[in-house]
Amino acid sequence: MKKVMVCGCGAQGSTICRKLDQEPNIEEVVCADYDLKAAEAVCKLMKKGTPKQVDASSVENIKKAAEGCEMVIGVMPLHLLTNVLMAAKEMGICYQDLSACEGLVDDGDEYNSWISGVNYMYNNIGKEFAAKGATAIIGTGSAPGVMCVMARRAVQELDSCDTINMMVYEGVEAKRFLPYWWSPDVALADMSEDAMAFEDGKHVRTPAFSSPIYRAWPETDNQPVRMVEHSHDEPAYVGFHSDKYFKGAKNAYFKYGGVGIEFAEPLSRAGLLSYEEEEINGRKVIPHEVIRAHVPAAPKDPDEIKAIIDEGLVSDGGAFVVEAYGKKDGKDVMVDLHVTAPGLVESYKLAKMSAEMYLTGQGAFLFTKLFVNDKMTQKGLISSDELNDEQVNQYLEWARELGITYDINIVEGKTWTEKLETISAESVIHEYK
Repeated sequence: MKKVMVCGCGAQGSTICRKLDQEPNIEEVVCADYDLKAAEAVCKLMKKGTPKQVDASSVENIKKAAEGCEMVIGVMPLHLLTNVLMAAKEMGICYQDLSACEGLVDDGDEYNSWISGVNYMYNNIGKEFAAKGATAIIGTGSAPGVMCVMARRAVQELDSCDTINMMVYEGVEAKRFLPYWWSPDVALADMSEDAMAFEDGKHVRTPAFSSPIYRAWPETDNQPVRMVEHSHDEPAYVGFHSDKYFKGAKNAYFKYGGVGIEFAEPLSRAGLLSYEEEEINGRKVIPHEVIRAHVPAAPKDPDEIKAIIDEGLVSDGGAFVVEAYGKKDGKDVMVDLHVTAPGLVESYKLAKMSAEMYLTGQGAFLFTKLFVNDKMTQKGLISSDELNDEQVNQYLEWARELGITYDINIVEGKTWTEKLETISAESVIHEYK
């Protein structure tokens, strides 16, 4: 029987707690949060939960709360994840997060520091985990996480890979003002910084909201939607592991579209996502903080989610797609992989969760399930794209049991360059109908 601590009881952390509560070989789930009421609230929905108040700004506080645990899962703002990672490393226990932490390396540049920091985690911190016989895995939510597993699955269909294009279209929209169904702190931070891509075998930065492409999918009623560059971990992971896990891919992109982008892009253009202090009418303000103060937290309480649904929805959908371009039997092909998961209404009926909680939280839980069922055999630090083939297949089997499935269509004669030329709404509709 295992004891696990989840550090952070927000929308995603509470989902992981509730799923771990159902695992037969879990003895106790420590639900830790700075806000003790948040930890107590999720424990009321559980049988094996123990609430604890933890100030994650202190490594020692985290270690004290995690005493007796075999694993700690960090589901917190990125700047606090470093402390959770260090606590697990010092204790010699396993670690998991939903997105790689920041602040490990300072290269004098945010983008370069992030790339260097992840590389440092692989090569330095990973060795310390391995020396203690422990495993750390980073980037295990829906994207990155589920997306990385699906990219691995798509690439299995190719003999060699040239380009991987990963896309998320956020189509769930409530009638009330609610632009983000996950942490608005993380969402607006991502929206305010450069994106990253892997191009011609090199990690590069790309401007946020740039390089739009258009896609029309059955998930969008065959209507074209705009997808843009967005700061995400996946292209970095592909770049680090191109030869070993992605059959030599030279390019990787993450494209994002939907409600969150439509909300944030004009704010960014107006300078309202800036962290730089400025003076307005004699008062000093930080624009980003002003905007953040007016964006509501992601709903996690079942009663609140039900109230949102009862008020009515503008839309309840979205798309989660991987396009992998390469060669198969000497021919140019595109592997078009579409993930299907419950929408908001269905997620609530199934598990009293939002759709975001369902895919992200349960997607993360499936990585934890590999740990608690002794199927995570690697030692050291890996990212979610580094599962071996057996683990990928097991993950997908468990995902299917939760209603998270995928369909693959292989299209011959398609290259990434040709797809980039498909930018007009008319041509997109014609192609996909």
